[in-house]
Amino acid sequence: MSKPLPGGNLNLAEGLTLSRVGYGAMRLAGPEVWGPPRDRDEAAAVLREVVALGITHIDTSDYYGPYTVNELIRETLHPYPDDLHIVTKVGARRSPDRSWQVALSPEELTSAVHENLQHLELDALDVVNLRVGETLTSAPGSLAEPFGALAELRQQGLIRHLGVSGVSGEQLSEAQSIAPVVCVQNFYNLANRGDDELVDRCAREGIGYASFFPLGGFSPLESEVLDRVAAGLGASPGQVALAWLLRRSPTTLLIPGTSSVAHLRENVTGAGIGLSADALAELDTIGA
Repeated sequence: MSKPLPGGNLNLAEGLTLSRVGYGAMRLAGPEVWGPPRDRDEAAAVLREVVALGITHIDTSDYYGPYTVNELIRETLHPYPDDLHIVTKVGARRSPDRSWQVALSPEELTSAVHENLQHLELDALDVVNLRVGETLTSAPGSLAEPFGALAELRQQGLIRHLGVSGVSGEQLSEAQSIAPVVCVQNFYNLANRGDDELVDRCAREGIGYASFFPLGGFSPLESEVLDRVAAGLGASPGQVALAWLLRRSPTTLLIPGTSSVAHLRENVTGAGIGLSADALAELDTIGA
């Protein structure tokens, strides 16, 4: 039996309880999030270890690969454990030149939902996040049409719960006026604190806040303060950054990605590191 995960579970809606320590599957794809994994056996082992550790929250998207990550999840884990929830994302597509293109029309979103269902071999998707903004920022404008299209698919029973990604507070409010929102997935970490107000709002409203790129993004977090605190705790900087995120708010969700079983275990261990009030105060200076 696996040990209890750091942070426990977060109940976001009826039938939707996620382990706060989740797993982001993006890095199971090949270089530039394109094509199959470099080491398919290791990638499959990572997914099996996710389940063995008791993680019940896998974040993915059909445009990782494209398709290859979802197909690997299906081939490795289907039939899925009853308590495993797969959270996917729509609103973008990949072009042959490996670029990321916006795909927010109702037709594109409907197609994306059906493709996710097919590649994951599911009758309904647990959570679908609408990707609105760019990789690291929100994009201004209304999301009523695309979110409304997903709300219709939810009414048809193809989606159980809805979330939003790359959004501002105003866009979250607009989405909530259309259908319930169970989670927000935005760029946020120890050194990038622009979403502080939205993180606090999600906590007040019982909405999950999943930070993508929790360890910095395409380059690791680099900070003398982080290195010093980590050294004092006998931990890696990445482990301390995850521990800080888990304690930032009662509704934060961690979805660090890795293609290594050893690194997956390191991330889970790191999330459980205890941080004193002094350590937290020192870390908070990084994003100030």
